[in-house]
Amino acid sequence: MIRLRNSIALASLTLLAACATQVSSAVAPQAPGFLLGLWHGFIFPVAGVLSKEMHDVAGYAVPNNGGWYDFGYFLGIVVFGVGAHRGKKVVYRDRVVRERVIDHR
Repeated sequence: MIRLRNSIALASLTLLAACATQVSSAVAPQAPGFLLGLWHGFIFPVAGVLSKEMHDVAGYAVPNNGGWYDFGYFLGIVVFGVGAHRGKKVVYRDRVVRERVIDHR
């Protein structure tokens, strides 16, 4: 039941996100594209901290060229930036397997 409810919620959010559009005044063909989006996503943590003190620093370029900038920004954050840190993975093996010997005499 919970799995069905989660699937319906995910499908609803996906359909809602598909309806989103970007304001045409924020899209400029000569503006930053995929590579700058990738860079801005990668330096997002630093830019976020600096933007609190320095008003001329921003973590997201407006205007940009639209979807390619956003895709680069997403990849910069998730793959190369903050989301790429997976931390230490520790595996504990506590299971003890005991063999049972069956004597067929």
